[in-house]
Amino acid sequence: MRKFWVAGGLGAGLVLLLGLLLIGTYVAAAGLAGIGGRALGLAKGAVPAEYLTQVQKWGTLCPAISPALLAAQLYQESGWNPKAQSPAAAQGMAQFIPATWQTHGVDGDGDGKRDVWDPEDAIASAASYDCELAKYVKDAPGDATHNMLAAYNAGAYRVIQYGGVPPYRETQNYVKTITTLAKSFEAPAGPVAPSKQAAGAIYYAQDKLGTPYLWGGTGTAEQNGRFDCSGLTKAAYHSVGIELPRVANDQWNAGPHPKRNELLPGDLVFFAYDLKDPRSIHHVGIYVGGGYMINAPYTGAVIRFDKIDTPDYLGATRVTSDGAKALPAANAA
Repeated sequence: MRKFWVAGGLGAGLVLLLGLLLIGTYVAAAGLAGIGGRALGLAKGAVPAEYLTQVQKWGTLCPAISPALLAAQLYQESGWNPKAQSPAAAQGMAQFIPATWQTHGVDGDGDGKRDVWDPEDAIASAASYDCELAKYVKDAPGDATHNMLAAYNAGAYRVIQYGGVPPYRETQNYVKTITTLAKSFEAPAGPVAPSKQAAGAIYYAQDKLGTPYLWGGTGTAEQNGRFDCSGLTKAAYHSVGIELPRVANDQWNAGPHPKRNELLPGDLVFFAYDLKDPRSIHHVGIYVGGGYMINAPYTGAVIRFDKIDTPDYLGATRVTSDGAKALPAANAA
């Protein structure tokens, strides 16, 4: 829900600018494809502040993991919920089953106890377990990180048996999911490659300008084609073949996070109550350039252009097809 910072004085000039930006997006996508470097740290706001120090510390425990990879695993397992419990009895933020915890749980905070429900112990144990698996398969050919993740999913014996990631669809999908999701937690070392689908998503959203806002709206006929903020962004990217989760909070990790001065049209822009905690995201829009976004603001308003530079601006996501598919919500569908 978004209640203020209404853009004024918008007219034909901005609409013309949007048309030029659509063209520019295609040009950028063609000219910059493949640009980007491996990240060395975590993107700003990617990890909740209360867990940031632990993820940074334990994410460098061995060469096979990184803070971003560890963050991706924790997010995929529990969505940062330290009290998560699955029907299969997996427990805590890292979703250890009791037998595995008894063998591999560690005392991350040094209080003399190994508590699966304690985030500090769970984060440390997840990293420690990853590194143990990496040691088991260190002589297997291929990428050490991929082999470690495969061992986590299928067992170290299978990785050794097959000389790398085994030919199991579930295991191969798990490796791709975690390594792709990790990119949404990384602080890119260079420019983020532009999205080839961005212009189409903007075109869809532009066509909805003037449509009244509807809380919970997803644009169905029963809702008279009305949207709320995340309903609009979901529909816009659906129009170009990318399936985003329904809720703005969950859309945050659908790709890497470009810096404010690197935004391109089509990036999703997010707003939060707590700029140190992505779980507090309350609004999302589609960036169109020049400091503006198309968004469905709040009840009583219409889909329109608004400025993005507001006190609650958290950051942006450059949506990718693989990034969207890697989200836990997509895996659960």
